[in-house]
Amino acid sequence: MGGDGVTASANAAGSAYRRREPERTLLYATVREHWKTFLAEAEQRGEAGLPRFVVGEFERYLRCGILANGFARVRCTACGAELLVAFSCKGRGFCPSCTSRRMHDTAAHLVEGVIPQVPVRQWVFSLPRWARFLLARDPQLITCTLDIALRGIFAWQRRRARRAGAVGPRAGAVTFVQRFGGALNLNVHFHCVIPDGVFVREGGGVRFVELAPPSDDEVMEVLRRVVARLERLLRPKLASTEADARPLDALGAAQAEAMNSLGTPPPVEGRVRKRAAYLQGFSLHAAVHLHANDREGLAHLCGYGARPPFSQERLSQLPDGRLAYRLKRPLGDGRTALLLQPGELLRRLATLVPPPRAHLLRYHGVFAPASHWRREVVPPPLAAVEHRDKAPLLPAGESTPATPPQNPCRTPWAELLLRVFREDVLACPCGRRRVVLAYLTEPRPGEGHPRPPRPALDRPPSRACPLPRRPRRDGLAGRRARAAAIAALTGTFISIA
Repeated sequence: MGGDGVTASANAAGSAYRRREPERTLLYATVREHWKTFLAEAEQRGEAGLPRFVVGEFERYLRCGILANGFARVRCTACGAELLVAFSCKGRGFCPSCTSRRMHDTAAHLVEGVIPQVPVRQWVFSLPRWARFLLARDPQLITCTLDIALRGIFAWQRRRARRAGAVGPRAGAVTFVQRFGGALNLNVHFHCVIPDGVFVREGGGVRFVELAPPSDDEVMEVLRRVVARLERLLRPKLASTEADARPLDALGAAQAEAMNSLGTPPPVEGRVRKRAAYLQGFSLHAAVHLHANDREGLAHLCGYGARPPFSQERLSQLPDGRLAYRLKRPLGDGRTALLLQPGELLRRLATLVPPPRAHLLRYHGVFAPASHWRREVVPPPLAAVEHRDKAPLLPAGESTPATPPQNPCRTPWAELLLRVFREDVLACPCGRRRVVLAYLTEPRPGEGHPRPPRPALDRPPSRACPLPRRPRRDGLAGRRARAAAIAALTGTFISIA
């Protein structure tokens, strides 16, 4: 369920929470006015249609936060003030509201329930443009590429741990797969949050062994091993893609355009940077380190890895109708903003939509779901979380609210709204708490209006319908029975020979 509320009672006029009104934003207006035109222009260029998951992402965004598409009815148990909280699209692509809530949910889950209180280091692995295009077109290549990169980092950690005397060391990683850059460009790369050490078994338990930070030469050595394996994996894929004479579909053409539209020069090999290496367009950066007690910094780091690809605050409209998207950092050609036509903005957003069943958050090593070490490594689950707001339901016939079971891996929606928008939807101005009364997912006729006629059901005839009679017998017994029946009804006796 999502994150919009509207005042439905005069008693709620003093509430600090109000609906965000997505239909008033520039992004929503641009998508609503130019979505059909964007599809028509793609057909005119002779491109095949967009994949269904991209079309569905745009259409769900147009329904996100709109009360006409469903809402939850929330009421205060004391004063009776009500709110209508609209459903969200829960998109993973570019919806600013849903991706922001997903970012906060992911960061809270990782800090509270996955990453233990140990020092961590962020390893960022980037690829050249030709490799990004291959990974964007084939999600399976993302999995293979990430496995090769993490195997190289884990092998270096285990070698160093064995030199320090550790027996049977194990490593782990939580990886964010980012498909975007700061300029709305398609840039598949990986942010890996890896404990700065290894785990070993001692005395029936698991102990963490911290390792020294890697040197520049060690980072370059890890990158060399990874690049050698990736060249053997990706070069044949690139050759087969170049030999394929079939035209690209609308999404593939947009992805290819996004790869070549920026003026940023590739990184210079041999560039001096602390704990960073560059080789043949690949780069590996390992300079970000967090102390074991810096849980707030870990939350910011996880939030950065799960951040949305698009920011509404950086989008503005020029007098000539074009759109300006302000950049955080200047591009290689000195530009500080992107000037786009509305169709060009939709084209860039379409490239950032991840394909279905392709996880953007990956667990490896001791953090993997099937690892036997995970239960002993991750923090213990909290027995009770007092700071979390709950949205109980009121079953029919009960006067007291009943608390539904919560998923410990997910933050309640009310707390997500509080973290993102700094407003508590369940807090009433009277000082009491609101509860959820019902969820409305389809329109129903109001009071005073006749209900629509029910559709005729195609069902078999009931047993009350007359069954076909059996054929009459022409024998003497049958004729005598008919004669007796006629005599009983009319009083006329018929002689049967």
